[in-house]
Amino acid sequence: MAAFDSLDALLFSLSGAFCSPLAVFVQIQGCLICLILALGWACAAHVRNREIKRMKDSIRRGNSFAFLSHDINDLEHSKQVNLPRVSVVMPLKGFGEHNLHNWRSQITSLYGGPLEFLFVVESTEDPAYHAASLLISEYKDDVDAKIIVAGLSTTCSQKIHNQLLGVEKMHKDTKYVLFLDDDVRLHPGSIGALTAEMEKKPEIFIQTGYPLDLPSGSLGSYCIYEYHMPCSMGFATGGKTFFLWGGCMMMHADDFRYDRYGVVSGLQDGGYSDDMTLAAIAGAHKRLISSPPVAVFPHPLASDLSFSRYWNYLRKQTFVLESYTTKVNWIMNRALFTSHCYLSWGFVAPYIMTSVHVTAALRAYIKGYSFEETSLTNVGLLMVGCLVLCTATELLSMWNLTRIEVELCNMLSPEAPQLSLASYNWGLVFIAMVVDNFLYTVSAVRSHFSQSINWSGIRYHLKDGKISKIDRGKDLGPKFTDLGGKTLYGRKGSPPKNLFISSLARSLAQWRQPKKFDV
Repeated sequence: MAAFDSLDALLFSLSGAFCSPLAVFVQIQGCLICLILALGWACAAHVRNREIKRMKDSIRRGNSFAFLSHDINDLEHSKQVNLPRVSVVMPLKGFGEHNLHNWRSQITSLYGGPLEFLFVVESTEDPAYHAASLLISEYKDDVDAKIIVAGLSTTCSQKIHNQLLGVEKMHKDTKYVLFLDDDVRLHPGSIGALTAEMEKKPEIFIQTGYPLDLPSGSLGSYCIYEYHMPCSMGFATGGKTFFLWGGCMMMHADDFRYDRYGVVSGLQDGGYSDDMTLAAIAGAHKRLISSPPVAVFPHPLASDLSFSRYWNYLRKQTFVLESYTTKVNWIMNRALFTSHCYLSWGFVAPYIMTSVHVTAALRAYIKGYSFEETSLTNVGLLMVGCLVLCTATELLSMWNLTRIEVELCNMLSPEAPQLSLASYNWGLVFIAMVVDNFLYTVSAVRSHFSQSINWSGIRYHLKDGKISKIDRGKDLGPKFTDLGGKTLYGRKGSPPKNLFISSLARSLAQWRQPKKFDV
């Protein structure tokens, strides 16, 4: 019997232990998780690809405006003049590198009906105030837009406070209100597509969509891309869904005017997360949430997005499960918390076991040990092969969905700089999958025991699922937002001059650069 050093003995012992029935079950479970994700992304890709084929068929029939409507007759003046009024409410916080480009895509919509844009800020000291004011003055003759100073929130999150004040200030004839985050990059026909669905199906409570993350190259940005991808399959249904994204929500204006289903009171009374609160209300009252297949929006992540900012973002995302409106909502959130934590670590564990199997096998090969001497078995290597195959299938499915969504976004915005898959690093995507799933459980547990979170320099404290206390101060948190890298503080009425100028220059360059069709 060969004599092993302590490291080899430990590796061979662990590899043998990871071949026990329980360990094999965990590894098989990890393979199944990979295959389920792959299947979900394949279904989502089918829905998005079906929309691409419909657009291409419409173009072949002579409709050059298929990115606006499949039926060119819907673009006739007689129909456009009868379109309902829409108010777009955009709660702003801070100013960063992609904001100008995103805001331009929103206010230059090709929606043919009456349309107003309400930029809502906390105060004139917010760097977004001056930047939005300059943009509005640039388009003052073409766009109905104004900026509103909301003041400080006292009973809910600042974002919800801004949204509700925007609703109060919207036009009296507004039929639909569209809430957009300031990091959403709209397509020219997005507002028209959302409105058309609302008109066709009045029973829809909320229309929503989802972002397509464009990683900037850092591990943190890929972790965010990977975090969003599993959820994307829930939005690519082509219709009814149980998911809701607060970055894009179209609702009936009268639901707010008359506080139907308690939408205003539910948000105002201690609301932390707009989408989680409204999703809970929709579930309680059996109201329909819908996501049309064209509602996928490019979401460029900050070029300097660090891993610490990704962690802050993950903390905010897991913290929403600590907020709730009813007992049923609390039970649902606890079920989500438990299942997500279990599946996340159930996904990571097989890769830890696989690394042990592979390392042990390599050590045995390098040092010339036989399998009989090391107690290694073929079961461990078989599990390694299965996991590699399932992981490759999962990554291929993720790549395919991303490819199709990139193509769809390019078709929906034919005049914008074309997106490309060339910049995606799939090695980093795999690393991000393991890192993000491992950290999710850590973040969720920490959120559960802390019951407080710092969101853009504001610390919110929860009690019984609702905001009970709000602390403010520039020294309470970071000076930049997590995803967009936006500057949160500036002098009254004016953002840092060099930041605005550099963002403006970047925005103009993006609009004027030659298009690349290397999807």
